[in-house]
Amino acid sequence: MHTVKDLPADDTGCGWYHLSPRRTPKAPHQGESHARWVIVGAGFTGLAAARRLAERFPADEILLIEAQEVGFGPSGRNAGFAIDLPHDIGAPDYIGDIDTAKLVLKLNMTGQNHLKEVVAQHGIDCQMRASGKYQGAVEDRGIAILDAYRGGLDKLGQPYEVIEGKDLPDHIGTHFYRKALFTPGTALIQPSALVKGLAETLPANVTLYEGTPITGVDYGRKLTLTHARGRIIADKLLLTTNAFGMAFGFLKNSFVPTFTYGSLTRVLTQDEQARLGGKDFWGLIPADPMGTTLRRTADNRLLVRNSFAFIPDGRARPRYLEAFRKQHRISYDRRFPMLPDVEFDYTWGGALAMARNHQSQFGQLADNVYGAMGCNGLGVTRGTATGLLLADWLAGERSEVIDFLLASPGPNRNPPRPFLDIGVNASFAWGQYRAGLER
Repeated sequence: MHTVKDLPADDTGCGWYHLSPRRTPKAPHQGESHARWVIVGAGFTGLAAARRLAERFPADEILLIEAQEVGFGPSGRNAGFAIDLPHDIGAPDYIGDIDTAKLVLKLNMTGQNHLKEVVAQHGIDCQMRASGKYQGAVEDRGIAILDAYRGGLDKLGQPYEVIEGKDLPDHIGTHFYRKALFTPGTALIQPSALVKGLAETLPANVTLYEGTPITGVDYGRKLTLTHARGRIIADKLLLTTNAFGMAFGFLKNSFVPTFTYGSLTRVLTQDEQARLGGKDFWGLIPADPMGTTLRRTADNRLLVRNSFAFIPDGRARPRYLEAFRKQHRISYDRRFPMLPDVEFDYTWGGALAMARNHQSQFGQLADNVYGAMGCNGLGVTRGTATGLLLADWLAGERSEVIDFLLASPGPNRNPPRPFLDIGVNASFAWGQYRAGLER
């Protein structure tokens, strides 16, 4: 029996969660159950895998197990960008090898198109809008990154618009940025509302159990998962747990569990909206990956997201919230001096599964155990796509994109601790310092 020691425990301050439609969580699992398919992790990847498995195997019961509550964990805590384009932060132009980039574009579009279809089919109220995204720069280094990114988009044949600083207030209100690239293919969402909606519209042969952290697994001929109230016996197990895959005994010391932090303001008054100007709904990501992400939401709040912390056990550290809330205030005041009296209603952290080589895990992990983990910060589209494609592969389908995922070398191993801690923390500190005003 393998003991699962690290379990998720997110903070309670996520604005997306509190502002999304209320739902009654599904009851925890109790007693003993048997199923052909068991999926652990009900974020974007697990929900997509469950939906597609149910379609592929309509006579089978699929059990989907979530340690916390759907919409409360990392999938409900991101900035809400369903990005279509490759976003390889390890490449100077964010595109990298052109053939690989074309496959990544197909992969991301697989995820984005699926989400659009499910939202439309079930009328999920998640503020999804195909509004595109801005990538903004203020420092010389950020401008150089945008210029390189533009060359990468040209290679890939993707549309964009260059917007100079003098024109940006008509788009996003603030005069802060010197230049931006606008790409039209991104959809913006309220992430917790979307995840909740996906969970509420699962096919009838999927049973969701929430509040059921798995504490042990016997990887025998029959897979036995244990928890505080009982056990689940599975023929096949899918792990869609991101960095927590390491807690299940796989990919040891391969991911860098990272938290990033967001704050969401109160609703802007009519006068404040007029002073801000610009469009009524937009999202901006930074040219520098260590910079600040911004959103103006459908209910006229402003989101500020930046700052990183390395947290090896994946459990939230409340002490970081106040420190990063202060950083968010600095970043907000630089960008929105015309709105000095707008306070933050919410501040929270959310986990990312990062790998030093920016690779993910897809495919078989052991006999009858499979996984799709490690979205490297692109969980909305990439997580959804890999969940779908893992189910397709298990149903016997092959495609160019599935073969691409199967051929991935996976995340590389990290140096041992404490050398890993020293290196990651130093890298974050240097990166955030070097970002300058981009942060």
